[in-house]
Amino acid sequence: MFTKVYEKIKEILSKNYKELIFILIFMTLFTIPLPYYINAPGGLMNVSDRVVIENSYKSEGSLNMAYVSEIKATIPTLIMSIFNKDWDVLKEEEMTYENESIDDMYYRDHLMLEESVNNAIIVGFTKAGKNVEITSSSLMVTYIDEDSKTDLEIGDEILSIDEIEVNKSTDVSEILKNKNEGDTISLKVISDKKETIKTATLKKEDERLVIGILITNKKEVETIPKVELKFKKSESGPSGGLMTALSIYNYLTEEDITKGKTIVGTGTIDENGNVGAIGGVKYKLKGAVKNKAEIFLVPNGENYEEAIKLKKENNYKIEIIGVSTIDDALNYLMDL
Repeated sequence: MFTKVYEKIKEILSKNYKELIFILIFMTLFTIPLPYYINAPGGLMNVSDRVVIENSYKSEGSLNMAYVSEIKATIPTLIMSIFNKDWDVLKEEEMTYENESIDDMYYRDHLMLEESVNNAIIVGFTKAGKNVEITSSSLMVTYIDEDSKTDLEIGDEILSIDEIEVNKSTDVSEILKNKNEGDTISLKVISDKKETIKTATLKKEDERLVIGILITNKKEVETIPKVELKFKKSESGPSGGLMTALSIYNYLTEEDITKGKTIVGTGTIDENGNVGAIGGVKYKLKGAVKNKAEIFLVPNGENYEEAIKLKKENNYKIEIIGVSTIDDALNYLMDL
């Protein structure tokens, strides 16, 4: 039986080998990833699909994150981008900082998502008058400037600077205030699971002393009631912080701040409730409009100005609200 099947397959291949070779070449060419990415308008992510809290209140409307669709370029998608005015082609190096690989970028973005989520929990529970406690806090190196003078590596956890314990970014700022340009500092770190000492020489940037690195504050929190956030491995970045905090607050309080409306927003959040700028506003706004959202919350400043400009140019009907803090967003939503 096997012999007959083998002979039949051999016969088919011998008669059609040219066509098969063409198909293989065609498929290979059209699936090879190229050193480009395509940014396009994304959709909406209902935050209630990501937040689970015991005995939470229900919502008539929805609080949604807006996101950017990021497509790894292939020949077909590059061709499609020529005819789609909402798609922008970016070189791989335009997606990252200098001296940073794509893998480094994804590592940084995933840590920033984790930081954003924990900040959102802290802010949401605090505003709702519920119990939240930071049980641990650590500083992770997520980026190193090309011209920085240090042997620090991405992924290092900073324990202390000049024998002073640090566990949040403000601790680092306080230490550096007492230093001078050109000073060399000693950092105790965990690197490759081992505790070691590394050094860095301080430089001046925008009239302040810096090490020349980016750090992310990794926290663990405990809450009453318990909260669980379910983000996918493919999701990263800090821009959903504001909407996550609002969703958590809405779950914990009896008054429904959505008032039955589809509310979309974007913006980072720190543990004090301050809202920070994000990238990709135009893609996020277009995604919100496409999905018939009624309200778009956006960080004040350049993000807000860009959104207003796009609204006027395209005659969008969506209401755009600029916010600097979570209180700005809550005050607006409560007055709907």
